[in-house]
Amino acid sequence: MTVYGYSSSGNCHKLRLMLTQLRREFRWVEIDSTSGGTRTPEYLAKNPNGKVPMIEADDGRIMTESNAILCWLAEDTAFWSGDAWQRAQALSWMFFEQYSHEPYIAVARFIRGWTPLDSPRRADLPKLRERGQLALAVMELHLQQHPWFSGGDYGVADIALFAYTDVADEGGFDLAPYPAIRDWLLRVRRTPNFIAMPLPPVEAASRIALPD
Repeated sequence: MTVYGYSSSGNCHKLRLMLTQLRREFRWVEIDSTSGGTRTPEYLAKNPNGKVPMIEADDGRIMTESNAILCWLAEDTAFWSGDAWQRAQALSWMFFEQYSHEPYIAVARFIRGWTPLDSPRRADLPKLRERGQLALAVMELHLQQHPWFSGGDYGVADIALFAYTDVADEGGFDLAPYPAIRDWLLRVRRTPNFIAMPLPPVEAASRIALPD
C-alpha cells in the first residue's frame, strides 16, 4: 500500500509506527501539508478533505483519518484484540485522543514549531496548554491503574495517544508531573520494532527550542 504523510506529523507517524511493528511493506510518499502539498488538484482528487495521512491500497481504494486507518490495519492482529467491550474501550481512548488531546497538545506544538515567532496564534498557547494539561491528567489517572490504553496489552489506542504525547515538550508541556505517563512512554519505546517520529524540519526545530 501507499501511505501519503508528513513525517513530522504525529497523526501520520501513527501509521508508520504500526506498519513497521506489523512488518507490513508500504511505500511512503512525503506530503508537506504545511506548504500546500495537500491542496494540489492531484491530491484533492484522492482526498477532497485535503489532509494527511491517507492510504491508497493496491486496488486503488482510499482511506483517510489516522485512527480509522489504525483500526483497519490492526484487524485480526494483537493490536486490536479482546472482546467487544475491550475494543470499545480502546476506541473511547482514540476518540479522546482526537477530541480532548490532539486539538491542544498537537496544535500547541504546531504553533510553537511552525509559525513565525511574531504570529498572533502564539497568544493561544496558554489556553492550549491549560486544556492539554487536563488531557494529560486524565491519562495519568488511567495509567496509575492500568499499564496500557488498549486493554491488557499494547495496541491501537496506545499508538494513537503515544504519537503526540511523546513530543508534548515541543509544544511547551512539561511531563515531569506525570510519572505514570513517562513510564508508559518508556514501555511503548521498548515494544518490538519501535521507531521514533523524525525530528521536525530544521527551521521548526529552531523555533521549538525558543521560549514563548
